[in-house]
Amino acid sequence: MLRSRLSLLALTTTLALVGCSGGASAPVPSTAGQNSSADSGSQTQAQSEAQTESSLDNPADADPAGFKDEAADIVGDFSDEELAGSLIIGTWEGTDTQTPVDMIKQNHLGGVIVMGYNLQENPTKDQVTELTGQISAARTKGQPVSIGVDQEGGPVSRLGTAALPFPPLMGLAATDDSDLITDATTVQGRDLTDLGFTIDFAPDSDVTVGPKDKAINVRSGGTDHEDVAEVVADAVEGYRSGGVSSSAKHFPGHGRLGVDSHESLPVSEKSIEEMEDTDLLPFKSAVEAGVPMVMMGHIGLPDAKTTPATLNKKAYSALRETLDYDGVITTDALNMKAVPQNLKGGETVKALAAGADIALMPPDSGAAQKAILKAVGDGTLTKKDLVEKSERVVAAQLATAEAQKSVQAGDSGAKDPKKVLTKVADQSLTVLKGECSFAGTDSISIVGGSDKEKAALKEAAEDEDLTVGSGGTSVSLSPSTSAEVAVGTAAPWTMRSTSAKSAVTAYDSNPYALRAVAKWLKGDLEASGQLPAEYDGSDKAPDCG
Repeated sequence: MLRSRLSLLALTTTLALVGCSGGASAPVPSTAGQNSSADSGSQTQAQSEAQTESSLDNPADADPAGFKDEAADIVGDFSDEELAGSLIIGTWEGTDTQTPVDMIKQNHLGGVIVMGYNLQENPTKDQVTELTGQISAARTKGQPVSIGVDQEGGPVSRLGTAALPFPPLMGLAATDDSDLITDATTVQGRDLTDLGFTIDFAPDSDVTVGPKDKAINVRSGGTDHEDVAEVVADAVEGYRSGGVSSSAKHFPGHGRLGVDSHESLPVSEKSIEEMEDTDLLPFKSAVEAGVPMVMMGHIGLPDAKTTPATLNKKAYSALRETLDYDGVITTDALNMKAVPQNLKGGETVKALAAGADIALMPPDSGAAQKAILKAVGDGTLTKKDLVEKSERVVAAQLATAEAQKSVQAGDSGAKDPKKVLTKVADQSLTVLKGECSFAGTDSISIVGGSDKEKAALKEAAEDEDLTVGSGGTSVSLSPSTSAEVAVGTAAPWTMRSTSAKSAVTAYDSNPYALRAVAKWLKGDLEASGQLPAEYDGSDKAPDCG
């Protein structure tokens, strides 16, 4: 498939800081035109200051190793309270913009993560950049402020209408095009940089098992560990070029588990050693591609069934040794139900003692900071160890800041986001049943599916000059509604039961994906997407490559 890239990617250098989290996703964008940050020239004062001249010609050249001395100087001046806070990325409820600023100032947090519930409904680019500008300005010297977001694409897209509509990783994998995958994540990285974010907790590096996978499914690059490894490496390369930090998640692999760690603790049947040649391959390729952060997942292991890997010292040691990794390790969100929620900061202490560098989204950031200070006092944590962790984190933050300066200064070579995402949508459209080419129609009727998705497909079809009404070719967005054509907008196996003679999946319902569907229905596009997953019924899909 894409395996020729790995030998080249192994030579690349490392970049900056990243992770993942729990929480609700923002609404799906309704139009393409309002989503591109490239269409707006407005920027906050904080972002304008970031556009100072960079010493880098290529953002991907920003390497935390080059900032070790500066990081050591910054951390060396920390008070104990600043040291404790520097290892926390906090979260807050609601849309108040002052709360995250106060958290950073009062508890000296390393940063915060912005979730969908922190934004207004259908947020604009200006609203988001105003928020990130205020957060960034909460600390103007010393440790940079990390501003993270879960913006994988597809079902995990927290920024809604403020950001580019982006497909899930399985959609990128279906293009079977390494350069295009890298172009796409470069575009996404630049978009997030323009919006004021420093971390994108992506790409998902899990290998899915298909229908039994409750939490990951279409977020994964597929069911083949070698193919997923290449897709992940291509994605990491793009994020590096886009200036935003990325994170390989959820080590040692969540895709084969039938329990969602947002709700309870899943337990792997295999040890980390037994996964080395399968589920760990995407994490290895991410490290070789220069990923600056790896996220530890809330996953029980055979010898620690009641302890999530995020609190398991053996899991962190295995990550460091197996991947030969010296970058930043973050926990998954510590406010998820797989982790005890009544420890009053104790979950953060346990994570740091086990080997984490960053405690992501503890239930109470203030309590977490105080618990760290107490743990240093009673010997549970040592200051020397916390200093080493903080130096890793700060070096990564400094590298990200330099990379983003380079991105802001080098817009002349940027690719058109609309063209890139159109190409992704066109090349990823995958036939699940029937012929690769559709005979073509001038009119369609849309049945099945949610009102929101039916309206979105109607808009996309009309943009491609198709008549939408009660006649013509019947198109269903649901496998349970009879029609001549079935269109999937999620994982491909969700359409297994359709009775339609022809079926395709676009992997998502963003405007670009649905316009690709419309072009195929009209006969203007041959679906060439390669199915990245094997499952019961996938043998019905023709080879359209």
